[in-house]
Amino acid sequence: MSLPPLPPSLTTAPLSRHRALVPVVAQWFVAEWPAWYGVGGPGNIADDLNQFAQSEHQLPLGLVAFENEVPVGAAALKSESIPSHAHLGPWAAAGYVLPQCRGRGIGAVLLHGLVVKARELGYAHIYCGTSTSESLLVRAGWQWLEHTSMQGKPLAIFRAST
Repeated sequence: MSLPPLPPSLTTAPLSRHRALVPVVAQWFVAEWPAWYGVGGPGNIADDLNQFAQSEHQLPLGLVAFENEVPVGAAALKSESIPSHAHLGPWAAAGYVLPQCRGRGIGAVLLHGLVVKARELGYAHIYCGTSTSESLLVRAGWQWLEHTSMQGKPLAIFRAST
């Protein structure tokens, strides 16, 4: 799986190198997933993002996408994601692109960055569970594995080779 070279205006970097962006990414994630990270939700945004920002050499880790040096998206690579599929991993998770920047390939670049990181860490495959981004994964060359459900919501499981 390869992408053409990034335009000079679009770059990615580990969140661990940009820890000052943790509050910004936290705002993005809470706005995008209020049922999970919002008030009363089961997610803990502070814990998750602090873990994603700890290292670029071990899981979990986060990536940030920049356009003209302005942060426009983020994603994470983590060892576990879907309890019923604990035998698989690592997982591409928490993929987010600012709404006004969507449709420009930033999500694909973040996905590719996670695949590269998984390869660097010695993994042969990377997985993703999604209820909203099937077309992005298909366009990026990921292989559909199955449909399942999580917390009552339909979910498609995909795999990519690193």
